[in-house]
Amino acid sequence: MNFKRHSNLVGEHAFLSPSYYHWINYSPDRLVTRWNTLRAVQLGNEQHAYAAYNINNKIVQEDDSSLLGLYINDCIGFGMQAEVILYYSDNCFGTADAISFTMNILRISDLKTGAITASVHQLEVYAALFSLEYDVDPYDIEIELRIYQDNEVRLWDADPSTILAISKKIIIFDHHIDRLKREEAS
Repeated sequence: MNFKRHSNLVGEHAFLSPSYYHWINYSPDRLVTRWNTLRAVQLGNEQHAYAAYNINNKIVQEDDSSLLGLYINDCIGFGMQAEVILYYSDNCFGTADAISFTMNILRISDLKTGAITASVHQLEVYAALFSLEYDVDPYDIEIELRIYQDNEVRLWDADPSTILAISKKIIIFDHHIDRLKREEAS
């Protein structure tokens, strides 16, 4: 049998995919809910890409009455870079939505487009990764964390002891994971 290739679909997944077969038990209402959830994720990804492009190219938004416009303009104003990978090891790294480090002030901003309330803990982990990767003592700098969500901006001045504790946990857990990998390989 000569199977059709469908080369344009390689690596793609259909909404009604066999890999995610749970839809066979959905009611029409549940189907609509799942569709809307996936569309919201897609829209969030598009907004993040739009924001990153504009931040990295310093394209100020004329309308900063929207949360997205405000986020972009704030990030540009603070001289931030978008979509920056912070790396400690292959076991622990992440991509900050926007980050800057100037005049001993670390700023990390996160754009949240979903319905789930964001936690400052994610930004604290980014701050810990920054301090580990760039060998910066959190007690020697100011750390400002911002979450843009639900038409509001929440701001925290990070506690250096919290960032240091997370850094230490990253180091310890990284060693544990490496040990588990070695045990698994032998």
